[in-house]
Amino acid sequence: MNTKYEKEFIDTLMRVAQDKKTLHNFLVGILTPAEHKEIVTRWQIVKRLVEGDTQRTIAKDLEVGIATVTRGSRELTNPVGNLTYIIKKNSKK
Repeated sequence: MNTKYEKEFIDTLMRVAQDKKTLHNFLVGILTPAEHKEIVTRWQIVKRLVEGDTQRTIAKDLEVGIATVTRGSRELTNPVGNLTYIIKKNSKK
């Protein structure tokens, strides 16, 4: 983690994540409506990429630019990130 502020934020997320409603309220409170929509859309993009959907199909279905989907695709190959692992682990629940 880069800073003490990032650590504090992650710690807060972990605490509020114990309850879905609290987490939802926290995210709605801290993010603008546009940021909230964007983060939800980005999650759908990476999930669908892992599931094997094409970038063009995802862009059309989610009404986003192909560049947005491509960015998600790049994140899946990021050696520091664990998005593919998280998505696969989450889908087994």
